[in-house]
Amino acid sequence: MRAGSLAVACLADVPDAPILGRNTAGVLAALRTPDPGQLYKYHLGRLDWVDELVTSHGLRRATSAADLEAAHAAGQPSIVGDVEGLDFLEGKLERLEEAHSRGVRHVQFVHYTPNDIGDFQTGGITHQGLTSFGVEVIQACHRLGFVCDVAHATEDMTKQAVKVATKPLLLSHTALSGSPAMGPTPLTERQVSRDHARAIAETGGAIGIWHFFPSLDKYVDGLKEMVDVVGVDHVCVGTDQQVAPGSLQNYSQWVHLVAAMLRGGFSPEEAGKIAGGNYMRIFRAAVG
Repeated sequence: MRAGSLAVACLADVPDAPILGRNTAGVLAALRTPDPGQLYKYHLGRLDWVDELVTSHGLRRATSAADLEAAHAAGQPSIVGDVEGLDFLEGKLERLEEAHSRGVRHVQFVHYTPNDIGDFQTGGITHQGLTSFGVEVIQACHRLGFVCDVAHATEDMTKQAVKVATKPLLLSHTALSGSPAMGPTPLTERQVSRDHARAIAETGGAIGIWHFFPSLDKYVDGLKEMVDVVGVDHVCVGTDQQVAPGSLQNYSQWVHLVAAMLRGGFSPEEAGKIAGGNYMRIFRAAVG
């Protein structure tokens, strides 16, 4: 992180990781139904792992906007605790309160495993969007102070979440549907339409563009594609970095991404918004 001049990164706990794998088509999916309590137990173990990183490796945990500002000013590597998929809730809202007390500040509602919150892009449609429990989850997240992330959610679920949300929503990692910059990809189902993206922007939120492009210059083109749809105030660098294959395999390359944005025609102010300013605005509104 220091080598890339990166002050803060989201560090994800992925509760459904124990049951994920590649299906016969080579696509990441849940390969079996989890046992009751299995994903909750795994989630707690990952929170313990984050605690160990913070204690033993000099990382700081950012739990407020002031912490993000301090990390940026000091150049001190810090993390935002992030959960990718609330599959561990199992209908129990009190587990959200527990996650918050453990330092989590960013939650993604769905991932690759069916849950009782809503439908996800790569799975079968079982809820027709957002469930009544999903509504309760969003309301609880707003009350407790979490960034609400609708990555992986279907367009219907997202649009229904927009109607419930009273704070900006984030869609942390995707690309524009049919992205010429990305080209042919097995990730088509995870891309989003223009209307899907605009719905997020209407909440004051942002769409994160992931790094699965052939080069950094193509990555910048992918950022431009989304900016053309929703404007520069509603686009940010996506999560799922350091996942192969992609154009940003190491945080030390962040300086090269910013240089590519400037080379590609973004102004310093615009590059600053995409590289962190827009996420900071959402975090401040959601977390405080």
